Formats: sequence, structure tokens, C-alpha cells
Amino acid sequence: MPTTPVIPQFITVHLGAPDEEALNVTVPFMDYVKNVASSEIYPTWPENSIRANIYAQISFALNRIYTEYYRSRGYDFDITNSTAFDQFFVDERNIFENISQTVSEIFDSYIRRQGFIEPLFAQYCNGTTVTCNGLSQWGTVDLANQGLTPYEILQFYYGNDIDIVTDVPVQNVTASLPPNPLRIGSVGDDVRQIQIRLNRISDNYPSIPKIYPTDGIFTTDTFNAVTTFQQIFNLTPDGVVGRATWYSIQMIYNAVKRLNEINSEGLRLDEISKQFPSVLSLGSRGAGVQTLQYFLTYLSNYYNSIPPVAIDGVFGESTRAAVIDLQNTFGLTPDGIVGANTWDTMYNAYVDIVSTIPLKYVEGNIVPFQGNILRIGSESDEVRLLQEYLNYIANVYTEIPQVNVTGFFGTRTQEAVIVFQRLFGLEQNGLVGSVTWNAITDVYSDIFNGSRLNEGQHPGYEIGA
Repeated sequence: MPTTPVIPQFITVHLGAPDEEALNVTVPFMDYVKNVASSEIYPTWPENSIRANIYAQISFALNRIYTEYYRSRGYDFDITNSTAFDQFFVDERNIFENISQTVSEIFDSYIRRQGFIEPLFAQYCNGTTVTCNGLSQWGTVDLANQGLTPYEILQFYYGNDIDIVTDVPVQNVTASLPPNPLRIGSVGDDVRQIQIRLNRISDNYPSIPKIYPTDGIFTTDTFNAVTTFQQIFNLTPDGVVGRATWYSIQMIYNAVKRLNEINSEGLRLDEISKQFPSVLSLGSRGAGVQTLQYFLTYLSNYYNSIPPVAIDGVFGESTRAAVIDLQNTFGLTPDGIVGANTWDTMYNAYVDIVSTIPLKYVEGNIVPFQGNILRIGSESDEVRLLQEYLNYIANVYTEIPQVNVTGFFGTRTQEAVIVFQRLFGLEQNGLVGSVTWNAITDVYSDIFNGSRLNEGQHPGYEIGA
């Protein structure tokens, strides 16, 4: 889902019930609303009644598009023209002039609950032959004749806690599916969306383990939650979020949140806000750039065409040049910009190399970062290695607490990581990504090699930060 709803340029309508064989037509969204309004209400109704109905019609259609109601079910359309499911649309019908003018004025508006993001599923019916819990189309006529404004009419049916959002931008709406499957090692807003959705779904399906924190880092706990979800809903339990799993998670999430019902639980901004840059490019800074630089430098040991770079968290000209060299090496577009394809290609090449290295602690031996960010809840041989390294370092840096070597990343391990990060000038977040892992193994190696020197020898560099 986009961060906030937009008005789509086009909408694809299925001319029949969802499973009925019928044509699909794609029309401009404004023309679609004009068609629906002209098919469902009368141009002779009071102006305020017409406006209230059009607001509801817009919100209903936008809810279908925003939640990908049909797309998430594998259909190739956004809405049907079956009134048993959606709105009445008559292909190529004549449009009433006054309705056309009103739609042109307000088509970039929709209804939502106060404090929530998604367009309200503004259920409605004609109010004569069919009644429902939402707006009565004929009932709006009586209310308008009583002098109620369009907003007051909508409040009468949907409650006082609604807003009408206006001046919504019009733009292309693309599918929410990420360009590449999400798996262990993936990082970004798409991962965070999956984590948030799975946590909410687990309230209804408690066998799905909770993910904490929902930080956009795909590690063991996310893998376990995805796998359990796949088992429950008869998907291949591989822990990878491809098309089928992505849309199944979205469909079940919409259902448990009731996003396609008038009494929706609602989406808050913090559930969909973006926290990660979509790309890394010249001028980018931060942990993401450091991780990129680490991968580039490691790959430079195996690919002569890729130069090493300083791991300083600044995407400068040298990093851009190394990215272009990597892109040329793997047959990608050499634009010096790290998007999803470049990141995944680099990450997979890195993992292919390090996966051949045994994950067993041997004193003095350094195992490179395996590609999986370790944090609270992680449980693996990588965590066991981390704990061995930390305990060895703690013999010299006694501020670091000793931890039990269990392979489980608990609060004690997190505390040890945070103390290490503080001592060596790293971000104190308790996460062990490539930068922290590299620093831990560097310090470990320094201490180990220093302990093996004869009297009077010196390793040639200072131990520590």
C-alpha cells in the first residue's frame, strides 16, 4: 500500500461478478465515477444529496483500489460492476451534465475515519428495495430537503468521526508487490509491512509467532512467522515472501482488520509510514551505506573488477565508482545507484561466498558476517559464534558482560552488544549487522593475535577503538 491514498489515473472494471467470464475495461477514474453516479442516482435530486452520494461512491472505489481487494485475490481488475459486490457501472453510457460537473469538482476527495488513513468502505444501498447499515441513497434526498449539507448527510449515516479529505494528488497506482521476493537478509519498508501485518494476523491466528521489533529487518523471527503463516494458509512453507505469500498476507490482513467493511479497525499512519530509503545513491549516508560498503569491500577479495572502499557510511564518488564496477561485473545497468536489483545481486553474491564457510567456533578463526542481522529473538549458530567472540573480548574489556553461549540472542547478549558498540563508537542499537559484526571480529582478532606475541613483539597497530 502507498503511504497515503492517491486518486488513480485509471481504474479497471470487470463487467460482471468476480468469477464470471466477462470483459475488463480500463477507464479514467473520473469518468468511472461519473458513470457510476449517473447509473445509481438521479440528476434531479437536490445538489447536496448528489454530492453526498458521489463522496460515498468515490470512497468505496478507492477502498477497493487502496487495499488491492481484488488484486490480492489474483484477479486482474480493481472492481466489478456487479451491485451484489460493488457499484453499478454501464460501459459507454451517457453521463448527466450536472453530475459530470459535480464529479469534476470533487473527484479528488474521499471519506475517512478521523485518525485513520484508508478510504472509508462507504457502504450504501438504494434504501427502498435494498437496505443496509450504510448510506441510503433515497434517504439522502429527504435529508438534503431538510437542509443538511453533504458532510452532515454523511455524518448521519457513517458517524460524526469522519473527515472529507480534499485535493488528493492524482497519479499512477502500481502494484504493492516488491520487485524481488523477501527473504532472510532483506531490509526495508516492504519487510516492515510484512512484519506489521503478520503481528496483527497473529492476534487471530496465535500460532503465528510475534515479530519484535518490527524494524524492517528480515531475520529468524520474521522467517518463522512467514513459514507458519504459509503452513496455515496452504502455501509452500519456504519462509520466502513471493507473490502468492505477499498477497495472501495482505488479503488476510485486510480481513482481520475489516478494512473492506464499514466498521473497519482502521489503518494508522505509523502502520504504513516509510522508514527506509528506496535507493542508495551519491550523497546518501548512514548504516545502509556502511553495509553496502562492507559488501563491496568483501566482494573485492573475490572479484578483481570490484575495488574495495572505505566503510565510512558516506556514499561518495569512490563508492559510486565501486557500485558501477559491481553492476558491470554482474550485467546490471551501470548507473551507480543501488536499487532493489543491485542490492539483491550484491547480497546474493556475498551470501554465496560466505555460506561455504563452516559456522563453527575455532579459537582465533574469524568467520565473516553471514548476511543475517542478529537481534533480540534470533536463534542460530551465528548467534553462538557472536557470543563466543563477545566473551573472548570481555576478558580484556571487562565492561562487556559475559553471556551464556546458547545460540539464542536474549537480553544479556543484547546488553553485551550495546556495551561493545558504546566502547567502539558504533550506533548503540543492539543489532549486529555487517558493521558491528566486522568490528567485533576485528577486535577479537586483535586480542587473539596480541596474546600470541612473544615478549617485546607488537602487532603493529593499536588494539581497540
